[in-house]
Amino acid sequence: MNIHELYKIYRKYPDISTDSRDIRPGCLFIALKGERFNGNRFVAEALEKGAAWIIADEKECPPGDRITRVDDGLLALQELASYHRQECRFRILAITGSNGKTTTKELCSSVLSKKYRLCATRGNLNNHIGVPLTLLAMSPDTEMGIVEMGANHPGEIRFLCTIAKPDYGLITNIGKAHLAGFGSLQGVTAAKGELFEYLAGNDGIIFANAGDENIRAVLPAQKKHVILYNSPETFWAEKKGEGLFLELDLHDHHKKIPVHSQLVGTYNQENIVAAYAVGKHFGIPSSLITESIGAYSPSNSRSQFIRTQTNEIIMDAYNANPSSMKAAIENFIAMKHPSSLIILGNMLELGESSASEHQLVIDILMEQNIQRVICVGDNFKIPAKSAGYAWHPDVSALQKALTASPVRESYILIKGSRGNQLERIIDLL
Repeated sequence: MNIHELYKIYRKYPDISTDSRDIRPGCLFIALKGERFNGNRFVAEALEKGAAWIIADEKECPPGDRITRVDDGLLALQELASYHRQECRFRILAITGSNGKTTTKELCSSVLSKKYRLCATRGNLNNHIGVPLTLLAMSPDTEMGIVEMGANHPGEIRFLCTIAKPDYGLITNIGKAHLAGFGSLQGVTAAKGELFEYLAGNDGIIFANAGDENIRAVLPAQKKHVILYNSPETFWAEKKGEGLFLELDLHDHHKKIPVHSQLVGTYNQENIVAAYAVGKHFGIPSSLITESIGAYSPSNSRSQFIRTQTNEIIMDAYNANPSSMKAAIENFIAMKHPSSLIILGNMLELGESSASEHQLVIDILMEQNIQRVICVGDNFKIPAKSAGYAWHPDVSALQKALTASPVRESYILIKGSRGNQLERIIDLL
């Protein structure tokens, strides 16, 4: 079946699901295969749950007049998304970076929705499956789309750009993330720079964080389509006050604009300035931009403030790499709370750098004479024990320890990669 016929099916049933556990009546179920799953096995179940049509890629699937077979389900999904992108007139802003992608995407969404019919990446569906799903969630009357792009190996951003064909692009920052796939910081820099390469070659517009030397290194030689931010000549911000939530004086050339946010951590300062720069480019008044930034409340364990009956928590455990871990710890230490506690989980996908990077985290804590620290996961075992910090092999062991010895009246930072499942301890705090 060619792409034109597949697209007719999609236009008739534009609500797409790739997860048999999330079948909605009238949806189009595309069966995907991976190392640990095979959606073809759930075709009959999807039909029973109300799927209107199935796209599958195995002959063994049950026969039916509502089933279309293709050679490769994933390729069909990606080709559908690319074709849909070409058929529609919406503009696309692509966002990538080592840290802050999702927060910046949410801030930009809040700002741009003041002017445009907008559709953005849900959650962090930012890979070779998530990007196509994001594009296919955009209706023909969408005016602006924001697509988050993640990567853990070279060439991935370049590939995602061929599907999404962004008109605008923003790299939040470039740091030590996914070193197992990229090999080094230089590898990360080159991979993130693939977004700017695509835009430079397709007359696109680049939003560039001038405060990040690695981003400056991947800017194209021709700067006519580059919009700088986070520099004294354009837009920049300075923190004001010592409150929990980040408050800024944002400098817009010769104007100073107050910004009140619901974000914690000075590391979110650049994300706010990025959203401001994007809003200004699209002609949104400063007052509406700052209003939108102030209205955004983080969730999903990203710079999220949680007050329980007994503790106050900064929950920042959706993702972690050496750059974001260092920033979170330094920001937390700067708050100088008398009853602070730091709970850290493994940083994942660091490859050969894992041992040294986890040791560096412990070194920072020891240099600052931080006393109350709990570490979770094998990567922290040796450095944590050497420093005399509490250590647990996994979150289940930590849950048992917190049950036996509850933590009360403390100000807590929880930071680690999503794979640690540190959100499971919140109910115990």
